[in-house]
Amino acid sequence: MPVLRQLLTYAIGAALMSSLPAVPAQAASDATRAAVHEISAERDGQHDFDFEIGAWKTHLRRLLHPLTGSTTWVEYEGTTVVTRLWNGRANLLEFEVDGPAGHIEALNLRLYNPQSHQWSLNFANSKGGGLGQPTIGEFKNGRGEFLDQETWNGRAILVRFVISDITPGSCHFEQAFSDDGGKTWEVNWTADDTRIKDATAN
Repeated sequence: MPVLRQLLTYAIGAALMSSLPAVPAQAASDATRAAVHEISAERDGQHDFDFEIGAWKTHLRRLLHPLTGSTTWVEYEGTTVVTRLWNGRANLLEFEVDGPAGHIEALNLRLYNPQSHQWSLNFANSKGGGLGQPTIGEFKNGRGEFLDQETWNGRAILVRFVISDITPGSCHFEQAFSDDGGKTWEVNWTADDTRIKDATAN
């Protein structure tokens, strides 16, 4: 009986297979290659920052005393220059603005990790002279979101940096802090950049 059951199983399987529409081998191969290419292209974010290469006019707003209930903002005007490195897998942002609250000069080294398909954003200002804790994340649907955990005034907080509203001639940046594990966020830094025409950085 076991042998008969096996023969019946094979026969039913063969009948079912023969009823399915035949797919040409070449078509199946092309479809597989297209699917693999699509997945690879989706995961490859090494050119995510190509939109920002060049020189920009920057309008910055900064909350003076984050996480204190303060609503006092100060504004700055200046420039941002972004230079491509490593064929797009890294870039260097140089930032310089002035306002009533003083002068800010900083840089941000962005590095792409091809294994995790994520970027690390490493910020430094001229007063500190060292790189801070990197925010790490990626772009999805034209929006970049980057996170890290830091200490602020002796308290552990989450930091979120978002890049949005990206067009060929403009983009928006926003930093926010959370001291309740991400349940609520307080925005403390926004920058709106407008591309300076006929100015490029390679």
